[in-house]
Amino acid sequence: MSPEQNTEQNPAEISPGVHPADRIQKFFIRPFFLTLTIGIPFCIFKGLFGLVAISVGTPSNPFLAGFGWLVVAWAVTDFAMNTVRAAGDLLHIPTRLEYCTLAELGRLMNRPMVFLAADTLLSFSIICLMLWSGWIVLLTQPEAYLWYAATTLNLISISLVSLYNEAKRAA
Repeated sequence: MSPEQNTEQNPAEISPGVHPADRIQKFFIRPFFLTLTIGIPFCIFKGLFGLVAISVGTPSNPFLAGFGWLVVAWAVTDFAMNTVRAAGDLLHIPTRLEYCTLAELGRLMNRPMVFLAADTLLSFSIICLMLWSGWIVLLTQPEAYLWYAATTLNLISISLVSLYNEAKRAA
């Protein structure tokens, strides 16, 4: 069975470059860490984008508000899926549920990692759209702090993993 078909395998089997005794590397690929540093931040970006789209939508342009509601529903669903994955990991309960709706759709087609990558591309596109459209300034102060927290978690974790991998490679 390939890693795309079974995401509950031993982390060393999923990532062949991971030495079985490398506890730090194993932590970096655990569903809890991935959910906390990637999944939840992406849900926050999607949800805030959807809320801004709803607020920008007008009676003369109801399409934008409707689109916003769909994005919010997508974010909430992905948040629930990430929460289940993280809780299952912490409680050592295997779950076949993917991190997000797109990856779950991909699992049905035996390609969850391809669809997870597509979700990542869409999430980064949402970030860029929020920044380049100027919609980022439409966030309320609590929403802006949520955006900052999501950005911080996501970027610091990517940097931390990269730094660890490079330090390990240099050793």
